[in-house]
Amino acid sequence: MEVKPVKGTHDIIGNDIILYQRIEDALAKIAHTYGYLEFRTPIIEHTELFARSVGDSSDIVRKEMYTFLDKGNRSLTLRPEVTASIIRTIVNNKLYSSQDFPIKASYLGPTFRYERPQAGRYRQFSQFGVEAVGLDSHLIDVEVIALGYNALKNLNFKDITLKINTLGDDASRNQYREALRGYFAGHIHEMCIDCQERLNSNPLRILDCKVEEDRKIIKNAPRIQDFLSEQSKERFSKTINLLDSLNIKFDLDETLVRGLDYYSEVVFEYHYIAPDGKTIGALGAGGHYSHLVEELGGPNLAGVGLSFGVERLAQVVASENLLFDAFPFLAFYIMPIGEVNIEKVYELNEKIHRLGYPSEMAYESKALKALFKKAEKRSALFAILIGEEELEKEMLTIKNLRTKEQTSVALADFDSVANQMVEEELIELNEER
Repeated sequence: MEVKPVKGTHDIIGNDIILYQRIEDALAKIAHTYGYLEFRTPIIEHTELFARSVGDSSDIVRKEMYTFLDKGNRSLTLRPEVTASIIRTIVNNKLYSSQDFPIKASYLGPTFRYERPQAGRYRQFSQFGVEAVGLDSHLIDVEVIALGYNALKNLNFKDITLKINTLGDDASRNQYREALRGYFAGHIHEMCIDCQERLNSNPLRILDCKVEEDRKIIKNAPRIQDFLSEQSKERFSKTINLLDSLNIKFDLDETLVRGLDYYSEVVFEYHYIAPDGKTIGALGAGGHYSHLVEELGGPNLAGVGLSFGVERLAQVVASENLLFDAFPFLAFYIMPIGEVNIEKVYELNEKIHRLGYPSEMAYESKALKALFKKAEKRSALFAILIGEEELEKEMLTIKNLRTKEQTSVALADFDSVANQMVEEELIELNEER
């Protein structure tokens, strides 16, 4: 009997795994650049953690969590997001008492949501993110936004648009929530079931509805800007002015509320427009939170974070061919010719590995035509042709498989020559793209 993967999950193999590793390495590097240290938290948590943090009115808690009772009759959940786990870790380990603020955490790992599988979205997916906790400043908000923006730039995304909004402070949001409840009460009988349920639990979430007919009603809803306190107005003004000075393009989106109930003040999403003009949608998102640490048993500390779905990034990177070096290639393919001492050829292959270059060799002599086909199939940059005469003279013949140029190199000089050849070839290939 053939057993297939669970719906909404997928195997990552072959060329895809190299693409994922390249994306994950780039994300980890940008987090390190900004001083964020990796946290690794369990993928299973007590259900209460997400019910308290994410919010009962969120779609995640209402519809999408994988929740089960363990053998001790405890309610556990496969984590649907990682922010709550990071905050729990900070609280449990009392990191706020022994570290300077902000506490900077990054993470990368599997998350689980029971939602409709579609391109770039799965029920099990890898999520990368960062959290900065303990310092309540628009400067930290902008740092996290800039980190995400630069992460996408490092992955060669060109046309990135930052959508941004503010939900205001507690007083602003409470007034706005009541204004929305009053407005939507007169239309709610015309709206979808989800909106009807959100009217009493959290009318802010109605703004995120994607139903076309509901969007027409939402268009005339009260605006958050009319309810902001002077402090929230000033904070948001400072945020967007600083983003502007950093040349980070943004669009103000007054309907942007995000899907998690713990957000306050600034919220944001990164959107990408393909060269053909098609809008891919949100690649990642985040926002500020004022009470999440306190809600989970810690002191009253603010924080801000963002996250990217690695699968979504991989889908776009692959379809748009954004990363040349995310696909497998060999620097060298070694071709033994004739009755050559195969052990000596193997020693050369191992020498190349120790230099840090990907290389393979043919373990048996074959016709040159067949060997070149194998080199091409492995996307090799160079072929090294080596026979008894080359071994006796301690010389190598290196052929550029793109330009077809051949060079004779002394074995003793290979280290320095190889480095120069590979670097120059990668530059040429990237320029050709």
